[in-house]
Amino acid sequence: MKNIIIVGAGLAGSYMAYAMGKKGYRVQVFEKRPDPRKSNYGSGRSINLVVSHRGWTALKYAGIEQDIREIVVPAYGRQIHDLEGNESYFAYNIEGKAIHSISRSEFNRKLVELAEALPNVTITFDSNCHHVDFNKGIVQMQQGEQSNTYTADLIVGADGTGSSVRGALMKQPRFNFSQEFIDSGYKEVHIPATQDGLPQLNIDALHIWPRQEFMLMGLANMDNGFTGTVFAPFDGEFGLDNLPKGEDGIRYFQKYFKDAIPLIPNLAEQWESNPTSALACIRCNPYHWGTNTMLIGDAAHATVPFYGEGMNGSLEDVRVFLELLDEYGHSNMKKLLEKYTELRVPAGNALVDLSLRNFIEMRDLVADPKFQLRKKIERKVQSNHPDKWTPLYTLVKFTNIPYQQAKEEGERQDEIMEQILAMEGIEECWDSDKVEQEVLRRL
Repeated sequence: MKNIIIVGAGLAGSYMAYAMGKKGYRVQVFEKRPDPRKSNYGSGRSINLVVSHRGWTALKYAGIEQDIREIVVPAYGRQIHDLEGNESYFAYNIEGKAIHSISRSEFNRKLVELAEALPNVTITFDSNCHHVDFNKGIVQMQQGEQSNTYTADLIVGADGTGSSVRGALMKQPRFNFSQEFIDSGYKEVHIPATQDGLPQLNIDALHIWPRQEFMLMGLANMDNGFTGTVFAPFDGEFGLDNLPKGEDGIRYFQKYFKDAIPLIPNLAEQWESNPTSALACIRCNPYHWGTNTMLIGDAAHATVPFYGEGMNGSLEDVRVFLELLDEYGHSNMKKLLEKYTELRVPAGNALVDLSLRNFIEMRDLVADPKFQLRKKIERKVQSNHPDKWTPLYTLVKFTNIPYQQAKEEGERQDEIMEQILAMEGIEECWDSDKVEQEVLRRL
């Protein structure tokens, strides 16, 4: 294997291009959109990303961790805003570790720059993939008026939820695929810094305005501003489809997010001009075909953004593949790709499930007294017995434990905590040794 074609120069594709380029392979990347360094595509619909431990592990593997740490903002916990404007802060873990907010567009530009700086990597933009021949290792790209054919030893589909490479695979027998749109969408609003360049919100936290069926979320940017995102159903009185005008957005915020209105000086203008976007979950199996084609990132397992793990899972796809390549070498691609599918399909499916689960937690549960009590009990048990209790959020965000194993442990913890919270008088005795021993007894 000498020549690699990657279809898609998003985060997963450009990261893989860099990592494979550093290993000495000749890499050609084709992206249907314009160069992100020259065009601001995705404006108003980007949703800030969060780099977790899995993402840092992948970036460290490729030797570019420090390059990315220069463009992130740490968040050490959740800051909850209730309907009356009261705020509560909850640290993510007892060790004071942070997740890191990053602009999707800025991250993408940095990865493209790093990849394209390598002499054996080329990236061609405005190139649409319209045919893939897996048997011959051929990709046909429409580039302006011309249709050009390229050959490779490995074809990588990194072209997102609407993947052309996956679309070609779907025509093959025994390739499984499903797509499901959730009933909520999102709309982005920008919360700028003050005129003095200071943040209007606590810069060290992810901000959530939970309202049960919907929520507003805010993630910090390098300029001390925040990317705010409303996640809400499409239908109903305050469904996003029924709030097209700027004055509709103002009315919506006045009812549910009134303390956020002073933070957004041009709320009406942003609400009307920024698009409303849908959210879908995609699953497929396998993640490869034959000996020369594979899928990574959203092309394989697109998910909703409520765990902030879609990008981390995508980078982990590439890291796992690269580690398999280190182990097997490129002379046994059949076994390598089969192992890749074996490892990543369960992880991708679990990531989708975890993301859907966390949507309910963020919009419905974080403000619920029972949920907050559960977190207090978990924190106490973990502090005293870190070898026996690690919360699900910590497993997902601060370890490299496979997503499916984290999900299984989270379900086990749910059963235990349901029993604990059902104990009589738990609100008064939650901090007692008796409650702690009851948790340990059930482990």
